[in-house]
Amino acid sequence: AQLLLLTQLLPGRAARPKLTLPIRPDMDPLPPGGAAGCTFGGRFYALDETWHPDLGEPFGVMRCVICHCEPQRNRRGKPAGKVNCKNMKQDCPVLTCPRPTLLPGHCCHTCPKALPGPPEKSPAPPFSTFEYFQDKEDNLDKPYNDRSYLSSEGLARDDARTEFVALLTSGPEPWHPTSSAVAKARFTLLRSYLLFSISYERLGRPSRVRFSDPEGNVLFEHPVQKSAAPADGMLCGMWRTVSKANVQLLRGEQLRVSLITRAQPSGEVHGHILKHRALFAETFGAILTSSDSTHLGAGGMAMLTLSDTENNLHFILMARGLLEPSAGESPRVPLRVRILHQGQTLREVRANITAEDPDFAEVLSDLSIDELEWLVQGQLRIVAETEGQHARQLAGTITTRRSCDTIQSVLCGADALLPTKTGAVGSAKLALHENGTLEYQVQVVGTASEVVGITLETKPRRKSKRNVLFDMTPSYTDGLGTWQSPSARDAHMLLQNELFLNVATKDWAEGELRGQVISLPYSGLLARYTEMPVVLAGQLVSPPVGSGAGGHAWLSLDEHCHLHYEITVAGLGRPSDGTVSAHLHGVAELGEMGAHPHQHKRLLKGFYSTEAQGVVKDLDTDLLRHLAQGTAFLQVSTKAHPHGELRGWVHIPNRCHAGGTRLSPGETEISEGTKARDLEQLKKDPNSCFFEGQHRAHGTRWAPEYDKKCSICSCQKRTVICDPILCQPLNCTRQVHPEDLCCPICEEKKTGQEDVKLERARDSSEGCYFDGDKTWRGSGTRWHPVVPPFGLIKCAICTCKGATGEVHCEKVQCPRLTCANPVRASPSDCCKQCPAPEKNAPELADTMQADGPRACRFGRRWYLNNESWHPSVPPFGEMKCILCWCVVRETHCQRQECPPTACASPTRKDNPCCAKCHSPDASSDVREKVHDSRAETWSR
Repeated sequence: AQLLLLTQLLPGRAARPKLTLPIRPDMDPLPPGGAAGCTFGGRFYALDETWHPDLGEPFGVMRCVICHCEPQRNRRGKPAGKVNCKNMKQDCPVLTCPRPTLLPGHCCHTCPKALPGPPEKSPAPPFSTFEYFQDKEDNLDKPYNDRSYLSSEGLARDDARTEFVALLTSGPEPWHPTSSAVAKARFTLLRSYLLFSISYERLGRPSRVRFSDPEGNVLFEHPVQKSAAPADGMLCGMWRTVSKANVQLLRGEQLRVSLITRAQPSGEVHGHILKHRALFAETFGAILTSSDSTHLGAGGMAMLTLSDTENNLHFILMARGLLEPSAGESPRVPLRVRILHQGQTLREVRANITAEDPDFAEVLSDLSIDELEWLVQGQLRIVAETEGQHARQLAGTITTRRSCDTIQSVLCGADALLPTKTGAVGSAKLALHENGTLEYQVQVVGTASEVVGITLETKPRRKSKRNVLFDMTPSYTDGLGTWQSPSARDAHMLLQNELFLNVATKDWAEGELRGQVISLPYSGLLARYTEMPVVLAGQLVSPPVGSGAGGHAWLSLDEHCHLHYEITVAGLGRPSDGTVSAHLHGVAELGEMGAHPHQHKRLLKGFYSTEAQGVVKDLDTDLLRHLAQGTAFLQVSTKAHPHGELRGWVHIPNRCHAGGTRLSPGETEISEGTKARDLEQLKKDPNSCFFEGQHRAHGTRWAPEYDKKCSICSCQKRTVICDPILCQPLNCTRQVHPEDLCCPICEEKKTGQEDVKLERARDSSEGCYFDGDKTWRGSGTRWHPVVPPFGLIKCAICTCKGATGEVHCEKVQCPRLTCANPVRASPSDCCKQCPAPEKNAPELADTMQADGPRACRFGRRWYLNNESWHPSVPPFGEMKCILCWCVVRETHCQRQECPPTACASPTRKDNPCCAKCHSPDASSDVREKVHDSRAETWSR
């Protein structure tokens, strides 16, 4: 569903007396003691506070809407609050019971036999999955780059990086199922993103990862995608925009994580998320399971690392279920930990533990060469066992650390031991397997002479004195190779980002290119695991640029034809040297460069760090065609090279149309069998929509049958949103209005002077290309932006800065009004205005003074005695499910009563107020935003 940000500033005047809804005062109350916060519905809320909005009788509390007071800072730097509200009905879990019921005070249906839980709260933090709509308003005061919604700064800077871990077992709680499954979860908090890599054993493929608070309230659920992990027994994911309150719970070790399976929808394994001192150094690990199949709910994990200089192995063992819980003070129980190789004990350590403190740490000193070799090859097992009457044993295989991160390197001349500026670049992707082998893929582009050596090295001990660990050259064939026998120390340094790749050429024997091998945090882009990145080199720019920088990028098109990209660069200098901008260009003519190589087809992202990533949702037809033909390229520009410093050719086969939607089955040449299969998959998709007799995929857009010219609909998570097309003002003297278009357009025929002026603007640095309406603007031009599918945005004004070619957009500042009840004259207007005096006031006064029954005033309208109507409540519109009537000056309102339904999935297709049983094909929630009586979000 479309989300709109709700923003209210705290006024400095006292509130008017509180009235009963729907007649609300526009003045907000003063915050208590001048504290920062939000006002909503006549109430003050503290920062980070959440609530369900109360519309008063007969509307009541909207349980399916959750509002959140987001901390912000105003232009003076003072703390302020912004209200964000979200409809969470579409986030309700899918139930398998035949007759789900809706409990009082809840939004989501539950199975009747389920044990009662705590009061229901938001299944996800406000706007946790709608970053685009936040950026749409929040970034209006920043340079307009694109509609990308994933911030690269949030993932690229390590200054806010915090590590967490969780051990997941079935646990002793009686309301959880018991099994022998065990999982280990690693979490990385990067600003507002929580990344996680989870390894599991004795567990079927989980369907969801659930995060909950100490009371058991669900805060967020991540659906597990197929093929979304680099290996079996692993899953990867990301919780975007974690709220400040949830970050506090995370740092306070109060968050709980569970793995949901189809067999156990309440969670098969679970555990608390903890900070641990061993996480930053862990390079080896193990998951321990019970050796006794009847010993359920027990498990453990071990985190291991090598000393920096000596061959000592440090480890910490965390276990659950080894000891029986006792009512009184727990006795100390002997624990024996052994390291085995092929059943033979190599090392043994003994200690005493208690049920309250079952963790155990130890150092195994002076590992032999054989022990180190077995360690990296995954041939060692760790066994933890208690002795006595209730002896129990946990065991697991030690392997290199498993993670969803991508080990990669960008090799450039600026990072060489003797820096070079040849425009060449190298790109590498590495994978360390559990048997200790290192698989690598290396690409080298643009070197002036032959490559004579590719080596994996450590940091030089002395200046310009290289320390080679492994020479890849003999085993390097067509970009692929394998290192069969790295040592445990080598693997340790690789996972600690302490290694470098060096490329030597005939002209540069010590190295023309060099780059640090770094683990790139998980980002959700699956192309990382299946494809090599696109190499970005100065030699590929036209004309070639002798740069010392380099880069590579992963790009892919999803099923909705949205372009996902992730760019990593090196050697571009410090952030203060200038903004780095990534541009995806389309070739002007098929197969070759056009007459204007600097024409910007799509501005992707501006970024200051070494990474940029995001999603583009509305590529045009030409660019999609060039991507399919391999004639599109990705380019990185800098202040020193505004027309491009790095470039790489992009080839993504696709069958997409413009606007980010696939060709509909009626427009493509596909078999009937394929149509049937796609339709069946579409029906099973819980996020698909059913509208006008057709199923639509999530994220698609189309022109509805009822208005093909002047309306556009989109499917957003089972909800259809239909918007009228707002025509933008045209900057031309001669306009035409084609019959097949909703809005008039400028006449295509131009004079010779107009053509020359346009070409000059495109080729010079004095114009701007605005991607919203695909037009060039002259320097200093100001206009209201057009952002598909929203059309003309009157609440923003964009300006073209000719010196930099940058488009700067900022919010419109509305004037302060003195009237009590300002109104918005047109739905498309940005600012409210004072209403004109009511012309029928004398007539109403006469009515009030007449001898007959008195009339009623509701909102700004008067109704005669015994007159009935559906109330209109801004900003929700007409509430068709509520009927009001006037009885001698008193207004009475009542919600339509609905008979109970006995089916599992009732529908409101025929009657929007009452649900009834239906056929499976009509399961989607459909609404038109203009005529919505159950509005999901609003803006004040």
